[in-house]
Amino acid sequence: MGWGGTRHYTGSRVMCVGVPMQLVAIDGIAGRAIDDGQLMLLDLSLLPQARPGDWVLGFLGTAREILPETEALLIRKALAGLAAVMAGGDHGDAFADLDARTPSLPPHLQAALDAGRTTG
Repeated sequence: MGWGGTRHYTGSRVMCVGVPMQLVAIDGIAGRAIDDGQLMLLDLSLLPQARPGDWVLGFLGTAREILPETEALLIRKALAGLAAVMAGGDHGDAFADLDARTPSLPPHLQAALDAGRTTG
């Protein structure tokens, strides 16, 4: 099952996520991209510089960002791990890139913390 298309779910646990897809063709502002073996149509209005072969972050039928291939593959691996966990399985090594990393705050929050501010 691909992640980037429109799906209809029953129940209360629905999640929208951006999905890395590789562009295979472009016609004006319309792009065709592969998502988990399925051909998807994407609006490329926000990415006029996109070219076939580029990895893009597709969200609700619109390409929002061009991604480096390494980042796109890491995100796809994480989404596969998430799907496995949601199906009752194990995430395997889907988050291995995060295992050795210590958490860090965004720069503006780290600066506030360093200045002794702990509330809004």
